[in-house]
Amino acid sequence: MKQQDIAILIIIVFFAGIASFFVASKFVAPHKEVKAETVTAISKDFNTNNASNINTDSINPTVRIEIAPNNNEQPFNNGQ
Repeated sequence: MKQQDIAILIIIVFFAGIASFFVASKFVAPHKEVKAETVTAISKDFNTNNASNINTDSINPTVRIEIAPNNNEQPFNNGQ
């Protein structure tokens, strides 16, 4: 390349950079300060006395549920 070609490329890149800066500034929203609501800190303590936390009518997941009696003591050894 000749020096004149390199100079023309540098000028084109310079003007393209300036043009893209102004075009991009039209699409990008300006910085606006946003206010957020404050929240209370989460604690590790759990109040079990609060009735809204405990449902007395709920199902107890720790109770073993037996659908049918199982007399087979070796279920995976074709003992059925």
